[in-house]
Amino acid sequence: MTDEQAAGAADGAVADQPDQPDQPDHASAPDGQATAPAVPAAQTAPAPPTTPTTPTPPTTPTPPSTSPPPTTPTTPGPAPDVAGGEDTAPAGASGATPPSFPTVTSAATDPGRWGRVDDDGTVWVRTADGERSVGSWQAGDAQEGLAHFAVRFDDLRTEVDLLVRRLSSGRGDARSTLRSATALRERLADAAVVGDVVGLGGRLDAVVTAAEQAEETERAARAGARDDAVARKEALIAEAEALAEETTRWKHAGDRFSSMIEEWKAVKGIDRKTDDALWKRFSRARETFARRRGAHFAELDRARTAAKARKEELVTEAESLVDSDDWGPTAGRYKELMVEWKAAGRTSKDADDALWARFRGAQDTFFSRRSEAFSARDAEFVANARAKEELLVEAGRIDLADVDAARAALRDVQERWDAIGKVPRERVREFSTRLKEVEDRVRAAVDRRWQTADPETEARVGQFRSRVEQYEAQAAKAHAAGDHRRAQEAERQAAQWREWLAAAEQAAR
Repeated sequence: MTDEQAAGAADGAVADQPDQPDQPDHASAPDGQATAPAVPAAQTAPAPPTTPTTPTPPTTPTPPSTSPPPTTPTTPGPAPDVAGGEDTAPAGASGATPPSFPTVTSAATDPGRWGRVDDDGTVWVRTADGERSVGSWQAGDAQEGLAHFAVRFDDLRTEVDLLVRRLSSGRGDARSTLRSATALRERLADAAVVGDVVGLGGRLDAVVTAAEQAEETERAARAGARDDAVARKEALIAEAEALAEETTRWKHAGDRFSSMIEEWKAVKGIDRKTDDALWKRFSRARETFARRRGAHFAELDRARTAAKARKEELVTEAESLVDSDDWGPTAGRYKELMVEWKAAGRTSKDADDALWARFRGAQDTFFSRRSEAFSARDAEFVANARAKEELLVEAGRIDLADVDAARAALRDVQERWDAIGKVPRERVREFSTRLKEVEDRVRAAVDRRWQTADPETEARVGQFRSRVEQYEAQAAKAHAAGDHRRAQEAERQAAQWREWLAAAEQAAR
């Protein structure tokens, strides 16, 4: 990976990580199973060296070497993975030469060089102070155990490499790097690993030194940033003072003051005393603006008071219409009240919200009642439609062979039809058309009979004329009584009989 990628990975994977105790993967396993720590899922143990180191019994531990470990393995195998090369940290603000970081050999290439596993499975690592027990391996042969603990060492070594790359890139936080390096150095003292712990400790010491130098550099940079921050807040104060004294664009200025507050909060790095003094100047400008704006809006209070009084009148009227059953006119009046509400203007937010809640509540109550009434009416109309469907079926079976009986049956159907009542609006034309077809069939039968029974034509003309007069009289009487439905029915019957009268008179001629 590149230095920038390594530094980014270090920020997410190393910085400020809490120390985690090493947990054995085979702890408390029955039947003498291994109690060595588990190999991480993303790691695989390297192949053991071709010439494994013979473990020394724990009763006679091998004394540690007083010289640093060799830089190349003593047994054949792949070339060692040397971390970092000649890594150096960026120079500090003083221009001093940055420290170099000692290289550390990968333990996985020759784990027997750095530790051993004795006969009872105890794993030892060689340190500057002698051998130290790091765990127990019961899950396989000794070389596999050493390889496992060597992989754990290489994991620590990788963490240190990430810290080195973070310092080398100059993009990480030196203070965070210093904390992480210090924590790793403390963990290394009793880490359950097999590898060049002495060399890794030296590399960590160099990291700590470089991080301290980088922190000093960052401290100097923060001092420069403080001056920039003070200048930025001075500019905000100057803008605020100009707005406070001159502007009449109240909303725009108010929004700008709000955004300046956010900009002010975003400016960091000023000491408390200086920041408090700057804030007092900024606050005075805000207060001046607030006083001027308050005086302006005080002029609007009278209009708001009048708007409130008008809306209270509208609410009172809306609430008085809640129980009305005159659905059409009342719904129209509510629409007019809404137009008047919008024209009344606004009052204070709390009062406006409270009045609107009452006004809207009155509307909702009325229209809910209307919807319930219409739903009940619609259900009644649907039932009426079913009844008229049945009546049409019955009318379709009228026997036209006996014209007088057919006419009587039709009159009975018509009377029952009118008694049933209204049907859904979308089916009115359908039912009218179907009933008219029945009436036309009966009328045609009557016409045919008139044509074949001339002696009786005059008598029928008189009879039809009498019935026309009878229904006209009934219609006039119903109108006088205010019974519009019966009046309409009588007029319809009179019109029907009038048509028959015309047909009879035509036949007589």
